[in-house]
Amino acid sequence: MDKNKQWIDLIVELQSLAQVGLTYGKDVYDKERYERIRDISAEMMAELSGLQVEKVKDLFCNETGYQTPKIDTRAAIFKEGKILLVHENNGTWSLPGGWCDVNVSVTENTIKEVKEEAGLDVSVKSVIAIQDREKHNLPVYAYRVCKIFMLCAATGGGFEENIETTGFDYFAEDELPELAGEKNNEEQIRMCFDAYRAGDKWKTFFD
Repeated sequence: MDKNKQWIDLIVELQSLAQVGLTYGKDVYDKERYERIRDISAEMMAELSGLQVEKVKDLFCNETGYQTPKIDTRAAIFKEGKILLVHENNGTWSLPGGWCDVNVSVTENTIKEVKEEAGLDVSVKSVIAIQDREKHNLPVYAYRVCKIFMLCAATGGGFEENIETTGFDYFAEDELPELAGEKNNEEQIRMCFDAYRAGDKWKTFFD
């Protein structure tokens, strides 16, 4: 196992234990100790990642309550055997998607993200996969992410200027552009093609 990965796993566990202690602990002195443990975990993560400690705290120590993974939805939309990818501001391509907002369901978030990033109206047909991001995507994040890939069908709409993407296009499986690997890699895009071809016979993949 990669040494950095081992350290990240231990640091994430420390942060999680500290957060649980801060949530359920009653003794004021224990809470001070848990706060210090969380600070130490942030300092360790900053040293490992090269980020400023305050930046790490914003990303890594910004939640309260029991630590759980974040939810990321991704929409797979096909047209004439090709998959829709949105063009990111940094020049890479990805399935439209993003963090699931606290006040919407996974289905609602999928529809919302496609509208925001591609301008299209879609209906959600089925769940392609539920994945632990850490097992598939790089770089490893300081927090865990559950990625949910949804098979969708476009029903209308058109691209609108936005702050996240500069357009979209459809790509054949053997003509994929440079992907935003932290969001979706070639393995995941090919999985979406497999699900599209399988139709009703596809069984949701989960890990």
